[in-house]
Amino acid sequence: MRVLVVEDEQLLADAVAEGLRRESFAVDVAYDGDGALERLGVNEYDVLILDRDLPTVDGDEVCRQVSARLPETRILMLTAASAVLDRVGGLALGADDYLGKPFAFAELVARVRALGRRARAAAPPVLERGDLRLDPNRREVFRGGHYVALTRKEFAVLEELLRADGAVVSAEQLLERVWDEHIDPFTNVLRVTIMTLRRKLGDPPVVETVAGVGYQIR
Repeated sequence: MRVLVVEDEQLLADAVAEGLRRESFAVDVAYDGDGALERLGVNEYDVLILDRDLPTVDGDEVCRQVSARLPETRILMLTAASAVLDRVGGLALGADDYLGKPFAFAELVARVRALGRRARAAAPPVLERGDLRLDPNRREVFRGGHYVALTRKEFAVLEELLRADGAVVSAEQLLERVWDEHIDPFTNVLRVTIMTLRRKLGDPPVVETVAGVGYQIR
């Protein structure tokens, strides 16, 4: 799942982004409305975490533009105002959910996950293919009934491949959805991650390389 955090308090924005990365999200950050709109014009995001009070272009205007132009991107609006009228106003602008400051990080994560599920086509709560089973909520992977310990990135790559339901996923798509905008497109990090993922999942191999195209789960 790819998330854009837009918050003008840089320490808060960076802390939220780092926490979400530890939860295996691919996260980009913008500190004002102009930066948010620039990134939204280049990258596809499942969820936008949007502070309502922003410099350059305020959060309300960003929300209006995103809801009009990018209906598949779900918007979680943040604000220090918690009155009912403020919440209603934010939702009326096109926000999908609303969270007042200060907030518990665990609640933020839960809301982002819920919005991410709505942003994508419906998928079963547990992803299975052959003897492979991945539970996104519990962050667990089993093969043949045996638990497989994966790193955050290995888990995220496997989840993207399983969500494709046998279709080929390109290297570019995996880099975009599992890492973030700062990833070097010529890096070998994906190849190394796929190699270790194959080793951990064991034989017979289930992650197949489609030469010149990408990867798929058999």
